[in-house]
This record gives sequence, C-alpha cells and structure tokens, in this order.
Amino acid sequence: MQRYFSNKCENDYIYLNSDDMYHINKVMRMKNGDKIEIIHDNETYICGVIPSENRAKIIEKLDVKVDDQDIILIVPLLKEQKMDLVLQKATELGVSMIIPLETKRSVIKVDKEKFEKKQERWQKICKEASEQSKRTSIPIVSYLHKIDDLKNLDGVKLVCSTTEKDKNLHFFLQSHNKCDKIILAVGPEGGFDNDEEEQFVKNGFAKVSLGKRIMRVETVPIFLLSILNYLYME
Repeated sequence: MQRYFSNKCENDYIYLNSDDMYHINKVMRMKNGDKIEIIHDNETYICGVIPSENRAKIIEKLDVKVDDQDIILIVPLLKEQKMDLVLQKATELGVSMIIPLETKRSVIKVDKEKFEKKQERWQKICKEASEQSKRTSIPIVSYLHKIDDLKNLDGVKLVCSTTEKDKNLHFFLQSHNKCDKIILAVGPEGGFDNDEEEQFVKNGFAKVSLGKRIMRVETVPIFLLSILNYLYME
C-alpha cells in the first residue's frame, strides 16, 4: 500500500499536496476509494483516496510504532548523485536529521540562494525515501553548517578520522552501547584536515577510525548507519 505524508487534516479528511496527487492520478492510476496510507502528525491512517479533490477520507487509524531513533548525520557537500544517494539511504536507515557541512576539501561550493534550492530538493528526496521505507517521520535537512556551528549539539558525538589509529569504531561503540542520541560526522574526499579534526574535538566529538579500508564518502554513512541499526535494533 502506498504511503504519503500530509500536513493538513480536517474532520474526517486528510489533504495531499499536488505532487502526491499527480503520483496518485498519473503514476499509480488510482480510482475513487482506493486505499492508501497517510502519515499526519506522526499518526498512521488508512484512507480512501478521492483523486478529484486532492484529499482522502479516513477509514481507520492504525496503532503503529513511531520512529524513535535519534541519529544526526553530518555530511560534506557532495556532487549531486552522491548527495542524493546519501540522503536516500540515510533516510531508509533511520536518521532524524541531516546536516550539510562546509569543509576545506569539499568539491562543491554553493552560495545561499543555490543552497536553498538544493535544500528544498534534498528535503523532497528524504520525503520520498521515508514513504518508500514506511517511516512515520521525515528527516530534517538543515541549513548549511560550518564546524563551529556544531558545538551546541547534544549527544554522543563521533567524527570519522583519517589520523586516529588506536580508537576504532568497535571500541567506541562498546563504551556507548546505550545512548538516546548519536551524532556522526563524515568527512569529504581525503577526509577532514588536521585543523578541522581538532575543531571537532574542541566541540566535543571523539575521533574514531573506521579501520584500514578506504571507503568512498558516500559509502561511509551507509556503513555507519547499518552498524547502528544492528547494534540498537530491538
């Protein structure tokens, strides 16, 4: 059953945006009364779609467990296809927020206006990935950060390091096997430089090695989040 998100509910009806209605009408070719799932205010409803009216009638409210992972992923600005992949897979693997980061070695540089357009597009990718993976919430794609902007983040914080040799990911997670919130910082191609890593440390991040293998930037978030899903799986 197709899942959609909505911000508007009145009486026994939930309203959908024009993009979702286009998908319902032109892609799925649904008819009046066909059932869909809609998430509104973190609640899940079975609804009968009314294609001509941009809305659906509530049939049943489901008792569904809401997303409870609180994982923040910090990633550098990447080329379009790589960024799209990271956003999609991070959403599927349960992140609650994605923070794009300016770094010295980032291959992509954007001004405020261009970033806002990208942010809007990235948020849509996260919405669609949330629907596909049956999530009850959509990760927030935040504004563009610099490392100093991260100092007020609370939680267990780690930064992937190319210089750390002794403290690997396995050792770090053994000492943090229970945590309400975890924040992961992934570097650009070539990693963070030494000054940037020290900035992270000053902001409360622990430097962690991912081992001897050198992974592509877009692989690292999938690797990290898969481990966390396994470790904290109920």
